[in-house]
Amino acid sequence: MAASLLGLVSTWADDTSIEGQVRFFEARIRPVLVEHCYECHSAEAGKAKGGLVVDTREGLLKGGEGGAAVVPGDLTRSRLLIAVKHLETDLEMPPKNPKLPAGVIADFENWIKHGAPDPRVGQVVGHHPSSIDLEQGRQFWSCQPPVIVPPPPVHDAAWARRPLDLYVRGKLEEAGMVPSADASPAIWLRRLHFDLVGLPPSPEGTAAFVAGWERSAVISAAALEAHLAATVDRLLASPQFGERWGRHWLDVARFAESNGRESNLTFPHAWRYRDYVIDAFNADLPYDRFLQEQIAGDLLPAADDAERARQLIATGFLAMGAKGLNEMSKAQFTADLVDEQVDTVTRAVLASSVACARCHDHKSDPYRMEDYYALVGIFRSTRTYYGTWIDSESNHGGELLRLPNLPGEVIPNKSLRSQEVANLKADLATLNREEEEQNAMVKRAMEEGRDISEDSFKLMQNAIRIYWSRGGIEGRLQTVDEEGRALPLCMGVTDVEPDKVQDAVLMERGDIGHPGQKVPRGVPAVFTGQGKVAPTMPARQSGRLELACWLGSRENPLTARVMVNRIWRQLFGIGLVRTVDNFGTTGELPSHPGLLDALAVQFMENGWSVKAVVREIVLSRTYRQSAGYRAQAYEQDPDNRLLWRMRSRRLDAEAIRDAMLAVSGNLDVSRRRGSLVAELDGQSVSLIGFNEKIPADLDGSRHRSVYLPVLRDQLPDALQTFDFAEPSLVTGDRDVTNNSLQALYLLNGRFVRGQAEGFASRLSRGVSSTEDRIRLAFRLCFTREPDAAEMRLARQYLETGMQTEVWTAFCQALLATAEFRIVE
Repeated sequence: MAASLLGLVSTWADDTSIEGQVRFFEARIRPVLVEHCYECHSAEAGKAKGGLVVDTREGLLKGGEGGAAVVPGDLTRSRLLIAVKHLETDLEMPPKNPKLPAGVIADFENWIKHGAPDPRVGQVVGHHPSSIDLEQGRQFWSCQPPVIVPPPPVHDAAWARRPLDLYVRGKLEEAGMVPSADASPAIWLRRLHFDLVGLPPSPEGTAAFVAGWERSAVISAAALEAHLAATVDRLLASPQFGERWGRHWLDVARFAESNGRESNLTFPHAWRYRDYVIDAFNADLPYDRFLQEQIAGDLLPAADDAERARQLIATGFLAMGAKGLNEMSKAQFTADLVDEQVDTVTRAVLASSVACARCHDHKSDPYRMEDYYALVGIFRSTRTYYGTWIDSESNHGGELLRLPNLPGEVIPNKSLRSQEVANLKADLATLNREEEEQNAMVKRAMEEGRDISEDSFKLMQNAIRIYWSRGGIEGRLQTVDEEGRALPLCMGVTDVEPDKVQDAVLMERGDIGHPGQKVPRGVPAVFTGQGKVAPTMPARQSGRLELACWLGSRENPLTARVMVNRIWRQLFGIGLVRTVDNFGTTGELPSHPGLLDALAVQFMENGWSVKAVVREIVLSRTYRQSAGYRAQAYEQDPDNRLLWRMRSRRLDAEAIRDAMLAVSGNLDVSRRRGSLVAELDGQSVSLIGFNEKIPADLDGSRHRSVYLPVLRDQLPDALQTFDFAEPSLVTGDRDVTNNSLQALYLLNGRFVRGQAEGFASRLSRGVSSTEDRIRLAFRLCFTREPDAAEMRLARQYLETGMQTEVWTAFCQALLATAEFRIVE
C-alpha cells in the first residue's frame, strides 16, 4: 500500500496544471461523492442531513452543523476526511457501511492537501437542460478547420529560408523586433543531433560538418542550405530517429509496463507496443494511418501475417492504461476502463478533455454528456486484453491477444514441458471440481434448511483459495500452446461479438446505478453540422474504425493542429499553443495562429509525414537562431513567444543518460530484445526488490534509455530524477525542474560513477598528452574546445592525485555540469 500511495502523490505532482487538477477531481473525487454522499447530502436530497451539501464547492467549504467539511490544504480540520476515515464513532461516512477503500481515502487526502480544486463553483450538479451553445463552440478557433493564410509582408524577406520564417519574421517586425543571429555551426549541429536522435555528435562528425559549412558558405547560400539539408536527411534516416521521436509519442500514449495504482502488476508484453511505435516513426508511417492502427488495427485488412501482427500490437495503445484491478464491481471496473480509453484518445489526438463530461456537461468546452456516452458506446463494444491474472492483488484477469507465428520473432515468456502443462491442467480440474463440490454442498444445506453458519468462514477461505489459485494457473496456461511451447502474445483490443455491440446508456451523474436513456454511438456534436458529415456507426462493429478514420480526416479540425504543435514543442521547448494537451477554452491561444494552420495544412497535404514537418522546421532560419541573451528583446518579450531567439533547453532524462553512455563509450546502440519486465517471475511489482538479478535502480542496461523498464510507481533512478513523464497520464509537455536530488544523483549515482570511469578509460586509449585528453573530453561533452582558463584549471586539478582516480573525478565533474545537460 505504501508504494501505491507514493504513486498517487507522484501522479498528482506531475500534473499540477489547472486542467490536470480538475481532471483528478472529476475522475477520482466526484464519482465517490455521487455514489456515497449525494443521497443524503445534495440539493436532490431535499433537506440535507446535518445541513451539509456536497454537490457544490461552496457546500463543502461551508460544511454543516459541525463546521467546514473541507479545509483546502488542511487534513486535520477537514471533517469530510475524518468521516471517511471513521476516526470518530458518531461521524462515519458512509454510515452503516464499511470504510471506503484505502486507495480512495488516499485520493481524498491528496486532493485536500493540494488545495481541494473543485470546478463546481456556484452550481448544483444536474444534467438537463444543457447550457452549452454548440454553434458558439463551433466558432472557437480550434474547432474551425485550418486554412492557409498568407504570411504578412516583411521588410527583410531575404532572411527567411523556409515559408514558416515569414510568419515569425512578420510577428517580430510588427512588434518592432528583429531575430537573433545564427548559431555557430557546432552549436546548431549539437542542437540538431539531440533533437532528432537524442545523442551528441561525435568529434569527428562535428569537425567534418563545420568544415563543410565553411566551404559551402564560401560557394553560395544555396550550397550551404544543401549541406544542412544533407545533414538533416542523414539523421532522419537514422534508426536512432525512431527511438527519439517514438519516445515522445510514448509519453502521449501513457506507455507503461505495469498497471500502477493499488494493484501494481506487470504488463510483460507492453514492450511490443514500444517497438511498434519506434518502427512506425522510423518508417515515417503516415500519422493518419498511425492513428488508425492504434485505435482500430484489429479491424483493418492485412496483407500477410506480419502486417496482421503489427496492427494487433498497435492496439496496445488502448490497453496500456492504469486500471482499478482491485475493484470488486465488474460493472464499475468496465466503466472506469472505458472512461480511461475515452480520455486518452481525446486528449492524445484532439487535446480535448471530453471525459470531463462523464458526470455532467463540460463546464468550459462544448462537450455534453451525450458526446461522452456516444464515445463510451464505441469502447464498451470493444474487448481489452491487458494480460494480468486473478490473484490476491487483482480481481480482474485481462488475457492477451495471440499473434501469428513469425520467423525470428522474440517470445520472452517461457515454454513449459508437456508434463508441466498436464500437471497444471490437472490442478485446474481439481480446483474446478472442489468448487463444484463445495457449491453443491452449500446448495443442499440451504434446500434442507441446515445451519452451516459456523462453517461460513472456512467455506469462504476455501472459495478464495480456489479463486486465486485458478487465476495463476490460467494465467500460465494462456502463454503456451497444448505442447507447452511459448506463444507470441500482445496487449491490445478487439471488437466484442457482433450481437453484443450496442450503444451505451447515459449514466446520470456518472453513477452506474442510475442509468438513463441510450445514446447512439458517434463523435462529439460540436464537430458535426455546418455541412460536416458525422461518421456512420455500423450495427455489428464497435465503430472504432470509423472513429479512427474520422480522427485522421480533414473533416477533423484538431488532429493535424495538435500533432504539429506537439512536434514544434519538442523542437523549441514550448508549443505554438503552450498548453499542448489542451486546445479548449481553458488552454492558451496560439502565439502564431497563421503559422500553426499553415503547418497543419501542409502536414495533411504532404501525406501526414512527421519527418517532413520535422525537416521543414529544423531547416528554418527560426530554428537556426542562437540562444544568446539580448536585454532589450528580453524586456519586451521575456517568454520569447515571438521567437526572437532559440530557447536554451535542458535535455530530458533519456538524452542525459544516453549522452553519458555515448561519451563514455559504453552505449550499445542495438535494440534491446524484449524487456526486463518480460523476464521477471510473477506479476507483482512489489516483489521486484527481492530479485537479486535486478539492480536496485533498474538501470543496469547499456542500451538506450527508451528500452529501460517503465514500471508505474517504480521508475529507474535516471528517469525519475530528471522529470520523466508520469506514465499514467497523457503528457505532451514534461515538467523541467532543477533540484537538489538531481545534484546528489550526479554526485553519488552509481550509474553516473560508472560512466565517469568508462569516460576516463576512453580518454586514456590512444591519446598521450594531458592537453589532448582534455580537448577530447570537451569535444565529447560540449562539442567545443576548452578555452585557455579551462585548460589551465583542468591541468592543475589533474596533477593533484593518483592518475586513475583524479581522471575519473574530472570526467564525472564534466558529466555533472549544467553545460552537459543544456542544449542551446
